[in-house]
Amino acid sequence: MSRTDIRLALPSKGALHKDAFDFLEACGLKIFRPNPRQYEAKIPSLPELTVMFQRPGDIVTGVRQGSIDFGLTGLDILSEKAYGRSHTILILHDALGFGPCTLNLAVPEEMPARTMADLAAWAKDLGENGRSLRVATKFIKTTGAFLEKYGVAPVKLINVEGTLEIAPKIGYADVIADLVSSGITLRDNHLRQIDDGLILSSQACLVANKAALKTRTEVLSVARQLIEYIEAHLRAENSYLVTTNVRGTSPESIAEKMLSQPHLRGLRGPTIAPVVARHHVPDEPDWFAVNIVIQKPSLFKAIAELRTIGGSGVVVSPCKYIFEEEPERYRAMLTALNGDQ
Repeated sequence: MSRTDIRLALPSKGALHKDAFDFLEACGLKIFRPNPRQYEAKIPSLPELTVMFQRPGDIVTGVRQGSIDFGLTGLDILSEKAYGRSHTILILHDALGFGPCTLNLAVPEEMPARTMADLAAWAKDLGENGRSLRVATKFIKTTGAFLEKYGVAPVKLINVEGTLEIAPKIGYADVIADLVSSGITLRDNHLRQIDDGLILSSQACLVANKAALKTRTEVLSVARQLIEYIEAHLRAENSYLVTTNVRGTSPESIAEKMLSQPHLRGLRGPTIAPVVARHHVPDEPDWFAVNIVIQKPSLFKAIAELRTIGGSGVVVSPCKYIFEEEPERYRAMLTALNGDQ
C-alpha cells in the first residue's frame, strides 16, 4: 500500500543531531518532540510533515529507496552510502552551513610520503614485493574511487568501524582515510595529512527522493516550503537592515550618492521615501528615510559612508529572514526534475 504521509528524517545521534535541531529552529522550523526517546516528532509550522530520527547512513538508504521523502545528513555519508546508486536522490541544498569536516588521507609522521604521487610510488613498491598498500577507513567506496583516480595500486581497503587513528600504530594499516575537523586528533596520534589527499569536503545537506517529488504534488509543495525557510534564513544570516534619515532634494539624488559608495548598494539598491515632518520649517532641506540591507563585514564601513552623504540617526536591526521572489535552489530543483523526464 502506498504511503500518504510526508517524512523528513533527521540524524538520531552523532555530531549532526543537535545541530540539525538548532538549525531548523533558526529557520523557523522548530521541532516539537515532547519525549526525547520518541522516534517521531512534528514541526508545527509544517504540520503535514512527520519528522523521523534515524542513523545518518540509514537516512540516505531510506531516501534512496523511497521510504523517506526528505533527509538531512552529511555529504560524506551521502557520498558513501549512495555511491553509484544516487539516481533516485536529489540534493536540494548542499551548503546548510553546519557540520563541516573533510575526508582526508593521513600517514604516520615518520613516513616520507607527502603527496598522492608519493603514495602511488609507495603502493607500487609494495606491490613489487607481493603486498598491497593497506588503507583503513569507514568510507570504502569513496576512498577507493579517490585512490583509483590517482593511480594508487595495489590497495587493500580495510573497513573499520571503530577508532582509525590507532590502525597504523598497531600494524594492520599503512594509511587511514578519516574525517577531519580541526586535525588535533591526527596530530595527537602522530599522523600527518597527505598534502593533496583531500578526498571530500563535507557539511550538512538536505536531500529528497526524486520519485516522490515527481509523483506527489504535496511532497513538491513541502520541498518548496523547506527550501524557502532555509534559504530565507541563510540569506539573512549576518545581514542587517540599516535605516537612517538623509537630507536631500529628491530620492534620485540620494540614491545617486549612495550607489557611488562601495558599501551602500544593498540587495538591489536602497529604498528611499519622504519623511513627513510634524512641522515644516521654511527653507529647510527635505528629509528622506533610507532603508538598506548590509552584510555584517561591511556594516561599519557602510555607516561611515552614510554619514558622509548626510545620514543621521542610523538604526541597525538584524535580519531574521530574507525571502526571494522564488528561491534559486527551488528553480534548480525543478530544472533537475524536468531534466530527468
